[in-house]
Amino acid sequence: MTRAARATHALKALPAPVRWLAAPVALLGCVVLLLGTWGAPPAPVTPTPRAKEVPYCEALARALPQRLTGHGREHSDSPYVVIWSSSPRTVLRCGVPRPDALNGPQALKSAPEVNGVQWFDEPDGEGGYRFTTTLREANVEVSVPAGAYPNYADPLPTLSDAVKVSVPVWNEPLPASASGSPAP
Repeated sequence: MTRAARATHALKALPAPVRWLAAPVALLGCVVLLLGTWGAPPAPVTPTPRAKEVPYCEALARALPQRLTGHGREHSDSPYVVIWSSSPRTVLRCGVPRPDALNGPQALKSAPEVNGVQWFDEPDGEGGYRFTTTLREANVEVSVPAGAYPNYADPLPTLSDAVKVSVPVWNEPLPASASGSPAP
């Protein structure tokens, strides 16, 4: 007996109500699986700021707007993560580690200044951009996914204003061995 014949024989051996419910139950299982994986985007990784960065990050969280270019602020479980409900959503994290790319000789060539705050920008690998402040007492990272705004830099002026009043410029002297930019 072939495999197909055995399956048909096994299915015919089941009572009629079970056979009638098999397809709807399988379909319902597929829908539940799809909806379960199609839910809310994953929560952003919560940074662990250094002790001296905590007051700056807390002040920044208070200074950030409730609306960012027309998108409302969402609830976050961390005081160091702020999310705006752009679709896809924009995420700000305070107290992140300094990006390794900032240690190279080309680092500040890709660091535009917006409203007195310098931002290092790098592609996020998915069509959007990740901006990280440079030369500030706490590193602030903003993830702007592709399609969130007409121009990927649209949220930076508003965010720069909040950063400027909350996170002071890094003013420690450069280490003697530093050849590039300092690492806060």
